[in-house]
Amino acid sequence: MKNRVQRQLEIRKIILNGDVRNQDELLVKLKQNGFDLTQATLSRDLKALQVSRVPHPVKGNVYSISASSKKEQSVQQNKINYLADGFKDLQFSGNLAVLKTMPGYASSIAAVIDLASPWEIIGTIAGDDTILLIQREGISKADLINALFLIMPGLKDKI
Repeated sequence: MKNRVQRQLEIRKIILNGDVRNQDELLVKLKQNGFDLTQATLSRDLKALQVSRVPHPVKGNVYSISASSKKEQSVQQNKINYLADGFKDLQFSGNLAVLKTMPGYASSIAAVIDLASPWEIIGTIAGDDTILLIQREGISKADLINALFLIMPGLKDKI
């Protein structure tokens, strides 16, 4: 079973690459790509991703991620990716993870993580160059890393 972060990334990719008219079409494409989910879960994901329906000249209405949402996300993402430059290391122990940063980066990175409020992370505690991430029970290391990638894509090259 694939996790929420992977599923939402796939939904985003499908919507940005094609003209999806309704949830049924989107569910079929997701199932073809190995994601098994219900219509209710898909509805929640579409809301979380701020997906809307816009007119299409040939197909009627299609799903879209709004331009203003993309622009705001792009500006915000550039700021957040700057923070990823301060990342040094990530280590795990049970349901705890310790994220090491360059001096002065920890509180800003922790604030971004807390603001994103990923389901996988209960909370953070930050010092000057160290963040303690507290994972929910049953969350794997890969799930936590994927959640961090969704928040700060710039970490993909560093972890």
